[in-house]
Amino acid sequence: MRYLPIFCVLITTLGFAQQEQKPSDVPPEYQPPILRDKDDQVALPKSAANVSPEMAVITIKGLCEKQAPSSTSPCETVVTRAQFEKLTNALLPNMKPSFQLQVARGYPDLLEMAQAAEARGVDKTSRFQERLEFARLQILSQELVRRIDEESSHVPDQDIADYYRDHAADYNTATMERLFIPKQQGQSGDKMLRVAEELRAKAAAGGDFMALQKQAYDDAGMADVPPNPSLGKVKLADLPETHASAFAMKPGEVSQVLTDSTGHYVYKLDNKQVQTLEQAKNEIHKILQNQHKERVMQELRRPFTTELNPSYFGTTERSAGSKEPKSK
Repeated sequence: MRYLPIFCVLITTLGFAQQEQKPSDVPPEYQPPILRDKDDQVALPKSAANVSPEMAVITIKGLCEKQAPSSTSPCETVVTRAQFEKLTNALLPNMKPSFQLQVARGYPDLLEMAQAAEARGVDKTSRFQERLEFARLQILSQELVRRIDEESSHVPDQDIADYYRDHAADYNTATMERLFIPKQQGQSGDKMLRVAEELRAKAAAGGDFMALQKQAYDDAGMADVPPNPSLGKVKLADLPETHASAFAMKPGEVSQVLTDSTGHYVYKLDNKQVQTLEQAKNEIHKILQNQHKERVMQELRRPFTTELNPSYFGTTERSAGSKEPKSK
């Protein structure tokens, strides 16, 4: 039994792994198969804990290095638990069980294809060497970003407290309702404004916003389903700048009619809440981590500029971080 060193770089697999950590709006049926598996569907069995690092987790029968004709050893390649976990950890630290299973299923095919390619001398071609060097650049870039992200994650508690203090308004939330009174073509703007004022008075008198919103659409002659007036919990930043005054109201207050190019609006503030430092800590940590990461990345890119030859590429569009191409 021979143990084949694990050296194959799974560029495509790594790309899927990085995507898998981010929420996706793509419907499941259009996602790569590896992204459809969820941990509540696929998980390692409890018996996995009893598999020692030296034990085989993948055995590929019929794949081995060249053997002497007289050899009686079985032709097979064994990947131990230690080797497999070293590989998966290099691809993605703390890889989820569902993804580990996908790697385990695909890895033997890569080994088999790689051995066949080497037998044909593919690894000696200039094309292979060029692609290998480009893959090396990709992996180095990915590892640098990972290292910077890891370094940026060390955010002092004092920095978090300072950010919370300096951005206290961002951590006030309010539960609000909003009436939307549309402007209609062919109707007088003053008429719809009068409607808005009447609805505002009814809202201040305790009128139900759902019923008032329906009345607004009826008065505007609109057959569309009116929007839900409940905004739920919002922050000041969630409101248009011209509507910011509504956030300053006290619980139970109804705003004056606010008008902009999109229509007329009436707000009611039901209650306010203040998010504590402890409640906001994780969010602030992520903000500061991203800010530090972005600063470092900008410092890395700042010394470099790129010029593309328009005679060759036939374009004058600027790419990110590049200068406008100049004619030579």
